[in-house]
Amino acid sequence: MDGAQETGYCVVDLKELGELPHDTGVARFSKMAQVAFSLACNDLLTSSPDGTPNTVVHVAVADPHKDRLVSRACTEIVQANKDPHFLTGVTLSSDCPTTPETLVKLTVYDVKDKSQEVGSFLGSATFSVGDLLQAKDERLSLSLRSPDGGCAAGTVVVSRLKMGEMEEAEHIITDVPSQKCPIVCESASHSCVDRDHLLTGPVFTNPVCKVYRFQTADSKWMLVREQMEECTLSFSIPKQLLSLYMQEDMSRVQDLKELGELSPHWDNLRKEVITRYNGIISSYQETLAEMEKITGISFKQSCCKAQKSLEFLPINLHTQRMRVTCPRKTDASYDIVTAGAPAAHFQGFKGGGLQRLLSRYEAEKKSFSTAYQCIYYSPEHTAKAQEVLSSVSLLQPLIGTLADQLLHAAHEHSPPSLREALKNLSDKTEQFVHTLKDELVKCSLLALHAAQPGYVSKNQKSGERDPSPIRTASPLPPAVDEAMLCNNVEGCTQGLRRGDHSIPHHKEYDEEEWDRIWASVAKRLNCVIAMVDQLADQDERSKQERSGEQQQLADVITSHNPASDWREQLCPLVARLKECVTQVVDKAKRAVTFVLLQEAACSIPQGFLLQQRRDVVFSQALAVLACGFVMRVYAGMQDKGFLRQLHLVGLVAQFESLLSTYSEEIGMLEDMEVGVADLRRVVFKVTQARTDHLSDLQPVVRGRRDHFTVEVPLPGPAFQNMPEEIKEGRPLRVFPVLFNVGINEQQTIAERFGDISLQERINQMNFETLQCYYKTLSEKVPRECLPHFQTQTDVKELLETLGQNVVAKRRKNVEILWSAAAVCRRLNGIRFTSCKSAKDRTSMSVTLEQCALLRDEHQLSKDFFIRALDCMRSRLSHGELGRWEDPEVGEAAESKPTSRHFYPIALLLVSSHLLVVWLILSLVFLLAKYQ
Repeated sequence: MDGAQETGYCVVDLKELGELPHDTGVARFSKMAQVAFSLACNDLLTSSPDGTPNTVVHVAVADPHKDRLVSRACTEIVQANKDPHFLTGVTLSSDCPTTPETLVKLTVYDVKDKSQEVGSFLGSATFSVGDLLQAKDERLSLSLRSPDGGCAAGTVVVSRLKMGEMEEAEHIITDVPSQKCPIVCESASHSCVDRDHLLTGPVFTNPVCKVYRFQTADSKWMLVREQMEECTLSFSIPKQLLSLYMQEDMSRVQDLKELGELSPHWDNLRKEVITRYNGIISSYQETLAEMEKITGISFKQSCCKAQKSLEFLPINLHTQRMRVTCPRKTDASYDIVTAGAPAAHFQGFKGGGLQRLLSRYEAEKKSFSTAYQCIYYSPEHTAKAQEVLSSVSLLQPLIGTLADQLLHAAHEHSPPSLREALKNLSDKTEQFVHTLKDELVKCSLLALHAAQPGYVSKNQKSGERDPSPIRTASPLPPAVDEAMLCNNVEGCTQGLRRGDHSIPHHKEYDEEEWDRIWASVAKRLNCVIAMVDQLADQDERSKQERSGEQQQLADVITSHNPASDWREQLCPLVARLKECVTQVVDKAKRAVTFVLLQEAACSIPQGFLLQQRRDVVFSQALAVLACGFVMRVYAGMQDKGFLRQLHLVGLVAQFESLLSTYSEEIGMLEDMEVGVADLRRVVFKVTQARTDHLSDLQPVVRGRRDHFTVEVPLPGPAFQNMPEEIKEGRPLRVFPVLFNVGINEQQTIAERFGDISLQERINQMNFETLQCYYKTLSEKVPRECLPHFQTQTDVKELLETLGQNVVAKRRKNVEILWSAAAVCRRLNGIRFTSCKSAKDRTSMSVTLEQCALLRDEHQLSKDFFIRALDCMRSRLSHGELGRWEDPEVGEAAESKPTSRHFYPIALLLVSSHLLVVWLILSLVFLLAKYQ
């Protein structure tokens, strides 16, 4: 798919278009809707011995601003036929304005050698778009000029195609009004919200369209529109993530500096950790600066996958939409997102991928903790420390805001508002206290205290009075003595020797001080609650007394408790609560930061390198996921069932991987496994855009490494049509699942001589995740909310088939991928397909899936299945045709081929037996060489 935005050019003098007026070609009309047409030829003359040419038609459009033709498309090759009817249509894309005076040139070639892509010129014809639109039945029959300009070399028939209008036999009928079937995309450059965005979204650009006519089983004709687009999120999401990574690391550096005075041992470690963080920040700043310099492109080509400045970008991120219009069935669209597997190509795969590196790192970190005299914290404890730090950072300002709201309600003398504000404040404060009661915080407080200068443990004090005979006989090494002065590592080492990996509990630790500190928050809250209750009771009594005989006394009571007194009485209590919260947050942040310091200290340098690798992989994975989510939301805006499923349960995001379990691709798959799993830390929110300008419709990423939120702004009218739950900001979850089946020749080697346990484990684990998602979905969402398909296979049956294939021991079992894709589509999910670079293998998978959908859901004729597949996989592009000789042009084209989803099937049909023979001969050759 590299180069999808590149356009080929054929340099030509427009005056050579002899039969057309010389003053045409300059646009004098406003831009028209997208024009699509089909082609056929009759009575072609050729110099081939059998008189039957292998025909292909090249389509070019006159550039109104320059004296040249812009190559736009070409048909598939129809072999051995003098009267070919082409299934591949032509779409005049709107990146070049189309007017009635736009000139289109058709050049017909006879492909002599398809493998060498050598063709001879048969003839050409030219027409204007206005001629086609004004012709009877919008059909033109044009004579082809022969190479010598003499007699006609045959005729070419041009017929306009409209999505939403059906063809039967050779005639177009209008069973379905075209206005009910809007064109997928009419413009490649958007400046404001239009109906394009209501179909694909504002983050997509540079559409490449192809149109086909395929025959159904009942001899009708369906129209298929295939549209591929690039996604601006390829750059915007990684840029935002880099900024967030740097903010988080700079905040961590600041927290480390605020730890206060530490012993020399820990102070040196702190300096080293800060140096490492600063190095990462500097590296990310350089990468972001390099990315900011890039303009004019919206995706990373596969040839740049190992480029450092682009390592955070996904490879070849594109969207593919197939829109089908066929008789007696409503229009249908099928979306899929394609991208290269999220992997750290720049860092390489010599030591494996993330999954293997992380496992090895966790095993080695225990020994690192002893060497650096740190307490070993498991990944769960480290994640908990980051969660505590994140929670208190979020809850502290929130408690302050809710406390101010309470005072405002007191000032308004509104008991209901006061009760509501108190309830919100109580809930968040209780959540705050619960977070700080964690055992990890208690242990980290002691560890921080022990790391301060001059600390001596109780064990050491008792040892000075009564030295242990063991220590006298065998004194501890100086490093351990220093560790005991800096921290109580003795309990840690004993715990490790016992095989206990939990956080060590120190004998001298006194919980009373910390318990008093966090309990004071609850006491301050209770004081506020008591005062609110007292004020509410007084207000209630005053109302009752006003209605009775003691009206005068009530006035006296009220005079002593005016409305302004409520705020005055609450203000000191609320101030003490906020002050206490600030004190607790400061102490807890310093304690938990010390935990992260120990984690970072025993991670040098491997832990920092792994974090950078994980950042790279996650950045690529999130850009791909956000692209699919935006496309799916815009496609389902009018589907009430889909929106209900979205906010009640969430969406399944099914990643289909075609990587082999051999050589470097094992490392790529290990990277991708971790990257996809990390997407579980992401939630989405739908917001209302401030304006309808494109810049205000771009998704925004917020959060930190342990939790990210992607906000998707919608135009005002679209946002108002959302369910209330979504408009209120409910987090929308995504459930990522990954299924991998290697399909290339390297996978054949892996299955015969290698190990495929990684693939089997990934498929089994993600099948269980998919099962859990379906169970939750079945409990919360009615079946009517799910889409309906022609093939009435139940989702439960498809899951059973998938489970059977996952455990089956079959080579290259692509049934796993087909079943998973079918389940995903029936669950309203998002489909992703990946291989190493999202080119050959991805192209084969996508085109096969599309043809299978046409066959199963739209009754594609069996006789046309292979032809349809060949059309979609046609590798012959207009750029390659531009290199062929054209007597009317007189020179070669300057175009580059556009790589898309079009590759010959022979790339995959490699005989496993030949591979075995090749391996044996290679081994024999190597043995002979080195002997």
